[in-house]
Amino acid sequence: MILPIVGYGSPILRKQCEPITADYPNLKQLIADMYETMYAADGVGLAAPQVDLPIRIAVIGFRPYDEATDTYGEEEERHTLINPEILEYKGEKKFFNEGCLSIPEIHEDVLRPERIVLRYLDEDFQEHTEEIDGMFARVAQHEIDHLDGKVFTDRLSAIRKGLIRRRLNDVMTGKVHVKYKMKGARKK
Repeated sequence: MILPIVGYGSPILRKQCEPITADYPNLKQLIADMYETMYAADGVGLAAPQVDLPIRIAVIGFRPYDEATDTYGEEEERHTLINPEILEYKGEKKFFNEGCLSIPEIHEDVLRPERIVLRYLDEDFQEHTEEIDGMFARVAQHEIDHLDGKVFTDRLSAIRKGLIRRRLNDVMTGKVHVKYKMKGARKK
């Protein structure tokens, strides 16, 4: 089932989300619904607060990009992160143009470390601790920010925030048009 995505300005996007246990009601269905919602909106990541749930779950799905060949892989990477925690930031910080399903039509360059050490539970509640990089590391950091009550615009300079303030207000007041289910937004 495709779930509505909450937009910028919703109080849930500013909440510190709570960890969950394996007995969380209908967990497998929620995860399936989050993937379906993310794909329907052409996203690469989606965190639970974006579908109005203050819990520590995020889903990530994308086809990896190979810079050497300038092509995308055929196999899609899928990652379900339950109660994720960044243990260490590594490597150089780099800018990458980010967007967000909760902040449609706004994309900005965000500075983040290129590698992280991540601990999380998968959808079977098996624990993983791994060093990740590339798109997985970038999207994981973005989604974990959501679980910590932050959005990518919080990482912009005051000048950049000022330049997009009007567009952020349009999102908050439902004056944006999107192709996916979004609370308060107009359908394209």
